[in-house]
Amino acid sequence: MVTYHTGTTRKILCFSLVIILICAVFAGCGPQEAASAATDYSQAANWAYYEADSTDTKADVFFLCPTVYFGDEDNFHMSLTDEETKASFLGATNMEKGIYDAESRFFAPYYRQIGLNVYEMDAEKQEDHLQIAYADVKAAFTYYMEHENNGRPIILAGFSQGADMCLRLLKDCFADEATNELLVACYAIGWRITDQELAEYPHLKCATGEADTGVIVSFNSEADTITHSLMIPEGTKTNPINPLNWKTDGTAADKSLNKGACFTDYSGNIVEEIPALTGAYIDSTRGALKVTDVTPADYPAGLDIFEDGVYHLYDYQFFYRNLQENVAVRLNAYLSE
Repeated sequence: MVTYHTGTTRKILCFSLVIILICAVFAGCGPQEAASAATDYSQAANWAYYEADSTDTKADVFFLCPTVYFGDEDNFHMSLTDEETKASFLGATNMEKGIYDAESRFFAPYYRQIGLNVYEMDAEKQEDHLQIAYADVKAAFTYYMEHENNGRPIILAGFSQGADMCLRLLKDCFADEATNELLVACYAIGWRITDQELAEYPHLKCATGEADTGVIVSFNSEADTITHSLMIPEGTKTNPINPLNWKTDGTAADKSLNKGACFTDYSGNIVEEIPALTGAYIDSTRGALKVTDVTPADYPAGLDIFEDGVYHLYDYQFFYRNLQENVAVRLNAYLSE
């Protein structure tokens, strides 16, 4: 572990999280390109990771990267031909990869994700652009299933926009019973899953404990004072699980249950690890994961679309070791079944 002064490290890592987004601002694709057919995933260049040759693994991880592209007035989707943009995408993927891949092959497609500017549009226009991103995600998953899966257990994982894409994939492709039986769990961190969605898609199940399988693991971190965010708009209630005690009610988890907050760099290296950094409990009104023992001053939101106290950028960092351990627990439970 590389050790830094804690306050300095936080600033460096928060700055890094923002820079990984800013690096992609200057490359995008125009509306004509964005409206074209889904990306060709037979081409190796369209995969950030494609670990087909890995051996001695128990499962496959299909991972979807969070937003790394800002967008501008003419460009609403990340370009897959700009190498600088793709480097940012790869860096963001690396920051989370170590949670999931200890015993699994890792597959992560580049996709024409929406820029942050799309989230400022009305819902209908947002959805038009999200469908373009999802067309790539579905094409990549279809290619993976046809060429690589061969009945192997699948861990779906994604953060933020990547979590949204995971849930879309779960609703769509995992409605097939044979595919759904391969699901170890879907780690859709940093996005919402509502009662209405669960009713509309009865094959979806939210995790209720530490070791259930075929389930959605989801939460959104925030301070006590927050009542609205992009992920959980005011008046919306999501269905989370607490990654410290694996409960879905309001039972508070003390920070002693936090096995290690880990702050990673673009290569996936852990540059700072802090055991027992924070506790957490679930808010019964919104289903938000209220994070205790830290302050917005120490962990600022980092992006203008969030107010301070929205700990979205730290969702996986705050609970890194607990998530890492839980992936192994759920995979072992799945294999024992």
